[in-house]
Amino acid sequence: MSHDLIIRGGSVVDGTGAEPYTADIAIDGKEITKIGRVSAPGKRDIDARGLIVTPGFVDLHTHLDAQIGWDPEVTSISWHGVTTALLGNCGVTFAPCKPDDHGLLAAMMETVEDIPRRAILEGLPWNWKSYGEYLNSIEAMAPAINVCGMVGHCALRYYVMGDRGIDEPEGDLQDLLATRHRYHSDSIDDIEGTGLRRPSIDEVRQIAALAGQSVKEGAIGFSTNRMSGHHLPDGRAIPGTYAHRDEIRAIAREVGAHGGIMQTVFGMPTDMRFDDEFELLAYEAEVAQCALFSANVEMGVNKQDVRVQQLLSAGLNVASVTVPRAGGGVGGLLVGNFFRSDSWKKLNDMPAEHRLQAIREPYFREKLINEIKDRTDGKATRRWFWMGNKDRPRYTHALNESLYDMAQSAGEHPVETWLRLTDESDGNALFHMRGFNVDIDGVEELIKTDWVVPAQGDAGAHVSQMNDSGCTSFVLSHWVRDQGALSLPQAIRKLTSMPANLLGLSDRGVLAVGKKADLNVIDFEQVAERQPEIVHDMPFDAPRFIQRGTGYRATVCNGTITLENDELTGNRGGRVIRSYDR
Repeated sequence: MSHDLIIRGGSVVDGTGAEPYTADIAIDGKEITKIGRVSAPGKRDIDARGLIVTPGFVDLHTHLDAQIGWDPEVTSISWHGVTTALLGNCGVTFAPCKPDDHGLLAAMMETVEDIPRRAILEGLPWNWKSYGEYLNSIEAMAPAINVCGMVGHCALRYYVMGDRGIDEPEGDLQDLLATRHRYHSDSIDDIEGTGLRRPSIDEVRQIAALAGQSVKEGAIGFSTNRMSGHHLPDGRAIPGTYAHRDEIRAIAREVGAHGGIMQTVFGMPTDMRFDDEFELLAYEAEVAQCALFSANVEMGVNKQDVRVQQLLSAGLNVASVTVPRAGGGVGGLLVGNFFRSDSWKKLNDMPAEHRLQAIREPYFREKLINEIKDRTDGKATRRWFWMGNKDRPRYTHALNESLYDMAQSAGEHPVETWLRLTDESDGNALFHMRGFNVDIDGVEELIKTDWVVPAQGDAGAHVSQMNDSGCTSFVLSHWVRDQGALSLPQAIRKLTSMPANLLGLSDRGVLAVGKKADLNVIDFEQVAERQPEIVHDMPFDAPRFIQRGTGYRATVCNGTITLENDELTGNRGGRVIRSYDR
C-alpha cells in the first residue's frame, strides 16, 4: 500500500521535549499514518537525511486579521515554519461589528497596529456581523496555513456601548489605573475625576454574553489590551483599556463556560499596577481554559517568575509570550524611519529611489547633519543598532554596541555614522530601534523560564515600521544553534506542543500517528532569517516589510506541501480552526 507523502530518514524532534530519533514519517490525506521504518512507496517522497523533522510551529501572537484578506499565503510567517497562527491579539478585532462601525474598527487597527485603514476597508469583504460569520469569511479566503482567532474587547465594547465604550482618561495616570480595581456600581456616570465612563451592570452582562457567544461560534478565546499608549486616531484610549476588573471577570466567566482562553496585554511597567493585574490574571485562569499575558524584560524577569510560579503551583494554567529578542522598529533610508528635522522630513517626502542621491549631495547632506547636531547629542540612538551587511541580520548586539557607541568610537555624531553606513551600503543599511526586551541577556533569562513561549512577532502589524515575523527561525538559529541557551528538543516544544496545548489543540503540535500532518523539514545548520525588505504588495501599493527565511527544506500543512526549499509552492493546506473543532 502506498502513502500520499513520506518524509524519509529525518531526525525526528517530535515536539514533546524528547530526544531526537531517526525515522520515516508517512502521511495520508491530512494525517500522520505511520512513524518508523516505512518500506511502502510514496506518491511523493522527501529525503530528510541529515535534516530535522519537527511539528509545524504555532504562532500565538499575530495580527493577520487584515492581511489574510489580500495575502492568504500569510507571509512572512509562512517562510518560517509556522503552520498555525492565532489572530485577534491585543483586544483589536474586526468582529463582532455593525455595518456602521467598519470605519472605526479599521481606524483603530491602523493606529494601534500600523495597518493602513484604506487597505483594511478595501481589502476585506466586510460580509459579516457576528464572530462566527467573520470566521466563515476567513475560511472562504482559503489560507495557506491554519488560523484561529480570539474575539477582541474593543469590538465587543463598541458593539454594545457605541462611542460611550471608548475610554477618555484625564488626570493622574496612577489614580486612573486604580479605578480599574474599585468597587463596581450600577452606573454609567463618569468616574469622578477621571473622565472614564463605566458600562452599567446590564451592559457588562451584554458584553460578557457576546464574548461567550463568540467563543461558542468558534473564537478560541478573548483578548483585552491594558496598555495606555494604544489610541484611536483622535487620541482617545481604545475601548477597554481602563475597564474595571469586574467587567473582565464577567467576560472571563462567559468565555470559560464555553472552553475559551483569556489573553491580557498588560501595560508597560510605568502604567500598570503589577499586583492588581496578576490578581486579575489568576481569576482568569481559574474560570477559563488558560490565561495568557505578554511578558517583557522591563517588568522584571524574577518578579514575573515568582508570581507565575505561585499560580502554576496552585494548579492554574498560566503562560506568557514574549518576542525572543529585542522588540522594536526598523529604520533605514528606504524605510523612512530615521531622524526628525525639516530637512529629514524633506528627505522622507522624496520617492524612496531618490533618497540615496539626495544624501550624497554635499550641501543637502550638510543640512541633514547640522540640523540634528544643533538639536541633540544623539544619545537617543543608544537604542539603535546596525543590523549589519550580511544576508543574516544581526539582532544580538550588546548594549554598548549601539549606533551611539559606534559614533563615539569613530569620533562622529550618530547622524554622521548613520549617513556613512547608509552611503557605504548604497542605501540598504537598516537599524534596529529597540523598544522593549532591550537587554538581550535579560531575554535569555526570560525565554528559559518554563512558562514563556517565544512568540509575539506581531505578524501582520506595524507593517512599515518593524518585522519580527521570523522569530521562530531566530529561536533555532540564535538561542539553540549559536548560544545553546535552549536545547533543540526544548525549543521545538516551546514552538509546537506548548502553544498548541495552551490553545487546546489536541490534534497537532506533536508528531504522532493520528495527528494532523503539520510539520517542517529543516536544515538546522542553515536555518536563519534574511534581512528585512520593503515591498509594495498591499492594496493601493502601500509598503510593508517582509522577511524571508532560509534552511526550510519543506513545510507541510494538513498534508499539503506549502513550502519547498525556502519558497512557497502556492498550495494552500490551511483551515480555520474553531473552538468546537478542538
